[in-house]
Amino acid sequence: MKIQVSPESFLQYQGDAVVVGATEGVPLAGVLAEVDHALAGLVGRLIQSGEIRGKQSEVTILHVPGKLPAARVAVAGLGEAAGIDLFRVRAAMGVAARLLRNRGCRRVATTLHEQAGEGVRTDQAVRAVVEGAYMGLYPGGECKSQKEFPEELEELCLLGVAEQEREHASGAARAGRIVGEATNYARRLVNLPPNEVTPSRLAEAAVEAGERAGLEVEILEPGQIEALGMGAFVAVARGSDEPSRLIVLRHRGEGDGPVLAFVGKGLTFDSGGISIKPSDKMETMKLDMAGGAAVLAATRAIGELKLGVDVLGVIPATENLPGGRAYKPGDVVRALNGKTIEIISTDAEGRLILADALAYARQLGATHLIDVATLTGACIVALGHVAAAVMGNDTALVEAVLDAGESAGERMWRLPLFPEYRPQLDSNIADIKNVGGRAAGAITGGLFLREFVGDTGWAHIDIAGTAWSDKDEPHQVEGATGAGTRTLIALAERIAGGVM
Repeated sequence: MKIQVSPESFLQYQGDAVVVGATEGVPLAGVLAEVDHALAGLVGRLIQSGEIRGKQSEVTILHVPGKLPAARVAVAGLGEAAGIDLFRVRAAMGVAARLLRNRGCRRVATTLHEQAGEGVRTDQAVRAVVEGAYMGLYPGGECKSQKEFPEELEELCLLGVAEQEREHASGAARAGRIVGEATNYARRLVNLPPNEVTPSRLAEAAVEAGERAGLEVEILEPGQIEALGMGAFVAVARGSDEPSRLIVLRHRGEGDGPVLAFVGKGLTFDSGGISIKPSDKMETMKLDMAGGAAVLAATRAIGELKLGVDVLGVIPATENLPGGRAYKPGDVVRALNGKTIEIISTDAEGRLILADALAYARQLGATHLIDVATLTGACIVALGHVAAAVMGNDTALVEAVLDAGESAGERMWRLPLFPEYRPQLDSNIADIKNVGGRAAGAITGGLFLREFVGDTGWAHIDIAGTAWSDKDEPHQVEGATGAGTRTLIALAERIAGGVM
């Protein structure tokens, strides 16, 4: 999709459609009032009749042949005026782009970036609009033999950008494209079936991403993983005939600054192992590599953006199956950092492979650790499907992650790691158990991971509730959401810019 910024107004754009925003319960103003005037009061009459309400995710398409150079005007709802922010702008553009694409439009322009709320810079709004368009246009249906719709429009033009703002706005549009494509790349990896995205195939995808973005890529095979002493990772991988892989990606930025390590859970399929999951919805357990997909996609985007910060991506990739060699409840395994772990549930495998990956990232020189994982069902109980949970041992880093999530349009909420929770993980025969019971399950999952980061600043993002959508929504199709991808990119941008 070609992205342009232009000083043109909607009165000049010659394309298939122009998208403008409408707020709920607010009289005609700004661009919408200008559109109403150009259409001889049509918008105002539709507002009066209740056909245009300005509600979030509502889009009304007006056919205006001969009245404007564009054939259609799409009026996208932004919700109540008092709450307009970049979250709503992204969603509104996603809904409008998806609807217009499905109606046969190929060249679309918008003014939504002009309606992003007070205090929002033009470049921020432009980027949000472009990201929203890409996310809305993602088609899904990865394995369908016939595609109903193309993934993209041919052109998206952001109108009314003043000459003095065009350079910054063009840069923001480019960043929005890269980030939008990265989010959709993560979604595709998660949506593809687990017989196609095996650990080996995920490693091949990492090599391809490295070639595209100028990343250094190293792939460690089972023998190398075992030789390193990653007993926890090896234990999880033993039950599957598919060989495991440890994927390491490096983006070289400044070279003498911080080393930001992203560690992503890469369970390409999770049956629960011996502690097998219920069969209902087990087919969705291909999503257990959503953290790994986010890390791969974000690191690729960081390379394409050429950010001035060193970034390390580490993805332990395996399946968790109940084979004859599978690890068992009651086993004790030794992690890379020497800690012994009593296995209570083989369905708490993500924290085991992350434990070794976090410790390995420290060995590789990480100064800041951020892991992303569909770690606990307890996170969904706590926060539902709206927000990811964030925990960590470094307040400044946790707050930076939360701020990055806010700017990226991904809602997150901090959970505490109070020491009173830690005894739930005490073991009689090993240093630690891999589960601490039902109470505070998301928190004890975070506390388990903390045992493997030492004194390195660390933040944990549990995307169990946000990585997947069970329903088709106006702004995105059912399936993987790419959760975490945009937050990781935004965090790298902050650190590259000297903001923590």
